[in-house]
Amino acid sequence: MEDLIKYTCSVCGKEHEEWPALAYNAPQAYLSLSEREKEEIADLTDDFCVIRYEDQTDRFIRCTLTQKVTDHCEDLEYGFWVSLSEKSFNDYDENYHNENHETVYFGWMSNFLPEYKYAESIPTNVYTRSGNQRPEIVPHEDSDHPFVKDYYQGITKAEAERRINYMLNPDGTKNQQKDKTKSWWKRW
Repeated sequence: MEDLIKYTCSVCGKEHEEWPALAYNAPQAYLSLSEREKEEIADLTDDFCVIRYEDQTDRFIRCTLTQKVTDHCEDLEYGFWVSLSEKSFNDYDENYHNENHETVYFGWMSNFLPEYKYAESIPTNVYTRSGNQRPEIVPHEDSDHPFVKDYYQGITKAEAERRINYMLNPDGTKNQQKDKTKSWWKRW
């Protein structure tokens, strides 16, 4: 890269030059709650989130998504949350420490990238992986959403770097050598 993207990792505290995984610390539904609601009706860990409303309970797990970059040797990694049915959530929870558990769930993507407009959530398949890795999500190809089209067609290196710089600098400033730790995302 001509202009190296440098940032301070929110996990290890060290400066890195490779592309960070752009990961959300919570699903959008949790981020939209007031502080009081977060304390009273929600439970959030690194990999699970449950929100208990009066009329329903929403369940989320943390996953990864790999965005193909068409003109570069690196792909862009995301850390998203997806909502699962109660049955799927319970199965994932029960098998969370089972290194050999591999299955597929249906889930709804529960984070939204700023460069896309969302009328509704994107349907995905959630693939659990052996070795206790976070599940990988794959958007349903028949969705007409621009993000899904980008997922299957790929994005350019310039677009990937624009997204990284936006998430490192949401106020619009150009990448500079300063602390880029953001509370709502982290590199894993």
